[in-house]
Amino acid sequence: MEVDRMVEPVAVREDGAGQAPAELSADTHEFLRALASPSRQRIMMLFFQGAELSVGEVAERAGIGQSTASEQLALLRRGGVVTPRREGKIIRYRGDRDGIRKALSELQAYLEVCC
Repeated sequence: MEVDRMVEPVAVREDGAGQAPAELSADTHEFLRALASPSRQRIMMLFFQGAELSVGEVAERAGIGQSTASEQLALLRRGGVVTPRREGKIIRYRGDRDGIRKALSELQAYLEVCC
């Protein structure tokens, strides 16, 4: 059973330089969900060094069905891990470095306050 509650941390920094977010944004929640699956983690590694792949290429390289690859890529896209680019009738995916950096930055600020 998945619990979708947050324990709200104290949002005061020791140096008094402002406050960190009291809870993570919806985008960062989606990022964490995208990372939560070992199969999505394996798919993420297919985009190493800027590779661009279609759904069919992801399915073939990951050894999964095309519909499963499509579902996993949709979750990775919502999580800001990959970004699509249309090439004629084909959609190609690549790593979304900006989306990843944004989520990691927010997550780091959050963890520095809570821990």
